[in-house]
Amino acid sequence: MQQKYEHLTVSTEGSVVQVILDRPEVHNAFNRKLIEELTAVFASIEAQVPGEVRAVVLSGSGRTFCAGADVNWMRASLDFTREENVADASRMADMFATIDRCPAVVICRVHGAALGGGAGLAAVSDIVVAEQNARFAFSEAKLGIAPAVISPFVLRKIGLSHARALFFTAERFDSARALQIGLVHRVVATESLDDEVSRLVSEVLSSSPLAIARAKQLIAQVPTMSSSEARSATTEAIADLRASPHGQEGLRAFLEKRQPEWSI
Repeated sequence: MQQKYEHLTVSTEGSVVQVILDRPEVHNAFNRKLIEELTAVFASIEAQVPGEVRAVVLSGSGRTFCAGADVNWMRASLDFTREENVADASRMADMFATIDRCPAVVICRVHGAALGGGAGLAAVSDIVVAEQNARFAFSEAKLGIAPAVISPFVLRKIGLSHARALFFTAERFDSARALQIGLVHRVVATESLDDEVSRLVSEVLSSSPLAIARAKQLIAQVPTMSSSEARSATTEAIADLRASPHGQEGLRAFLEKRQPEWSI
């Protein structure tokens, strides 16, 4: 995790990784390099020993979390062939999928704005904290395109009804509405943003990393299962966890009125 990146600042403290989008001069907008670097960072986290990284804080430098696509990157796409457009979009889809399946808890810190693909980053994060003045938009239709690549993640997060309203108007909306539709989980004053993120990191570190990883698997898998498949998967999951070292330690710690070994 000590690798140098062109458009990211990445640091590790204990089991928490800070990933900061670092293109403030263009409001942390996506270009090919930023997409490649985000994919690489989250792939490296996925490849580590389970539990080594327990939380990832995803944030942006400067005045904006992420303003979507970079203007120069979009301009270059005017000359792409269809095959080049498919390859370009596939790289972005891979980035979102890699973040989405990250075994650690991804906490997204939104300030300023999260537009287009920036809102997509919020959709693939586990917990999203936004300042009360932040603005959001699925703005693609204003540019003659659709929020296609992010749509699987956004639809799962906010549902069909809100997606219809916001995809078609491409309007900007505030943190209160983002909270209402489930894109955001906490809205706080700007001066309280970092404190709330720190509080949530502490809460995550008090939970079993093994239990979190299994819960993340269930969240991804259960909605697509039949009733019988879900019954089998969930009963096996709880049986496995009860017999696991963390399940045993968690129960003993509760009965003995102490903190479990994994709690930091």
